[in-house]
Amino acid sequence: QDVKYKTQEFKSLDKTLSELSSDRESTNAELAAVLEYDAKIKERCIAKPETYEERKARREAEIEGLKQALQILKEETAAFA
Repeated sequence: QDVKYKTQEFKSLDKTLSELSSDRESTNAELAAVLEYDAKIKERCIAKPETYEERKARREAEIEGLKQALQILKEETAAFA
């Protein structure tokens, strides 16, 4: 009688252990997917500061564009004068 009960309890505990192990694996897989998604979102959301060289190059390009626009306006004004 005692052996039969222990065997039945062992089978029940083994089944529970198997179910919990499966749940743990699926939960870990889900956690890994969520953490990967979180990393991608953070990468897109966090502003990366520009280096001095990048800011300088952008500013110089903008100034050059403004100089060209001013030159065009001066030429058009001279043509109408």
